[in-house]
Amino acid sequence: MIERVRGQAASAIFARVAGPEGEGRRARIHGTQGERRFTPDDPVWRVHGDASMFVGGIRALLLQSLHPLAMAGVDQHSGFRGDPWGRLQRTSGFIAETTFGTVEHADRAIGAVRRIHERVRGTADDGGEYAASDPHLLRWVHLAEIDSFLRAHDRYGARPLDPEERDVYVAQAGITARLLGADDVPHDTAELAAALASYRSDLRSTPAARAAARFMLLSPPVPWTVRAPYGLLAAAAVGLLPRWARRPLRLPWLPVTEATAVRAGGVAVTRAIGWAMAPAPRSTT
Repeated sequence: MIERVRGQAASAIFARVAGPEGEGRRARIHGTQGERRFTPDDPVWRVHGDASMFVGGIRALLLQSLHPLAMAGVDQHSGFRGDPWGRLQRTSGFIAETTFGTVEHADRAIGAVRRIHERVRGTADDGGEYAASDPHLLRWVHLAEIDSFLRAHDRYGARPLDPEERDVYVAQAGITARLLGADDVPHDTAELAAALASYRSDLRSTPAARAAARFMLLSPPVPWTVRAPYGLLAAAAVGLLPRWARRPLRLPWLPVTEATAVRAGGVAVTRAIGWAMAPAPRSTT
């Protein structure tokens, strides 16, 4: 009975995140023979395969929205409101391909994204022009992602990294960013912190960013049956945002609650997701 419930939960979570082709993609990614950039012993494999990515992914989207040009590109081209799960499935598939797949499959995925980026251009509401292929914007998206993934893993990961492994993670995650066209990608956590600080003057509150935050946090496109666990994930993600990033998004700062109830909820839901997604033990009979 327990294993049946576990299997049903894993299937529901995996189908929502990976999409209808997820099972086939997972089998191909992990089952294809060939050279890989990373191994199961690498920090990037440990972080990107952990349930804490659910928290890190929400935080990354919130943080990325503070750059008006990056947010304009998402708002005008990605269709994240009309098809948010489709966007999530494409993003999770890309991360899986470039982390766990063969070099051939990873490079193919990177090439496909680069071709899409070449077509994504436009003008933000303030008149600023943007291009998804802009190395400076690509760098911001990358910084927000790896900072979010790393902080979520530090707090909610099953096996947090030590300081040396955290630096290795930043360096390994940067390989894909450089292949996508980002410039001056950080190689360790000190460089990551400095790079994030250098964007502070570019970030601000916009109607699109605030609308995206409300959409993700108050009216997420999830069934009522999973609203409660999603709420715990979202609260955990907000709890990891720095104070300077919350004010522009109209998000609260509740240090005592976040250190107790929010953290406990985040631990509970990420442990539950990790349990559900882990392979069932093989029978010995």
